[in-house]
Amino acid sequence: MHIHPEFHRFLNRNDKETLLKQRGLVVWMCGLSGSGKSTIANAAERVLHQQGRITTILDGDNLRTGLNANLTFTDDDRLENIRRFAEVAKLFVANGIITFVSAITPRGELRDLARGIVGEQDLFEVYIKASYEACEQRDVKGLYAKAARGEIAHFTGKDGTFEPPSNPDLTLDTESTTIEDATFELLEAIRHRIELR
Repeated sequence: MHIHPEFHRFLNRNDKETLLKQRGLVVWMCGLSGSGKSTIANAAERVLHQQGRITTILDGDNLRTGLNANLTFTDDDRLENIRRFAEVAKLFVANGIITFVSAITPRGELRDLARGIVGEQDLFEVYIKASYEACEQRDVKGLYAKAARGEIAHFTGKDGTFEPPSNPDLTLDTESTTIEDATFELLEAIRHRIELR
């Protein structure tokens, strides 16, 4: 009742995108911990940067040390975590910025929530596919070893559910392709979505 949004007085999205010579897009990358989400996001951002594109990465671990530091890994807190991710991504895309989201996003309802907030036209869902066993072998953060020792409750893929997306815009299987090839495939898939028409 005491909130008065000012969006109508701001410069609009077209003004920002024209200045940046690109169209904003949220590339939402989901998958198990260690599947390659952050690695591919980093590689793709570097290529786009070299092309003169304006980008940002919203990374799960990074946001949990700041904006989402008060959240745990319960179902309710996971939902709030994704809601905040999506709201921030929506702000970036409205300003014409190509935004990579690297977040496990383990359940379909969470991905639906993100799509509902960001908008169907602005969200490109990418499933970074790798089995629990493959991620456990990589264990780049040591989390799988901790989970095996029972030091992490609700660990996704072990005692926390992970539902693979049923119809993502793109699937990148990091067990059968290199990071370089996956990055190339991703950039080719979004190329027409980030170009001004």
